[in-house]
Amino acid sequence: MSAPRFTLADLMSLLTAKAGLPVAAQTADPTLGFEDLDLDSLAFLQLQGELQDTFGFELPEEDFKTWTFGRIVEYVDERAADRSQAA
Repeated sequence: MSAPRFTLADLMSLLTAKAGLPVAAQTADPTLGFEDLDLDSLAFLQLQGELQDTFGFELPEEDFKTWTFGRIVEYVDERAADRSQAA
């Protein structure tokens, strides 16, 4: 049985709940990133903490400006799947 997939909608929900992203600002465009939605490095750090709490890992330390939402979703989905297969 495969692990549930982490989606762009899941990411938007996390950013709304933990980083203050307004619901109206949520996007379905995976090519956008934090700055496109007026989110700063603090929002990235809040996401990092939530990923650690929920999945047991964080995104690699890079400038938050380099991460698109699509890339975050892919990374989290792949890492979560790897962890569930190892369990």
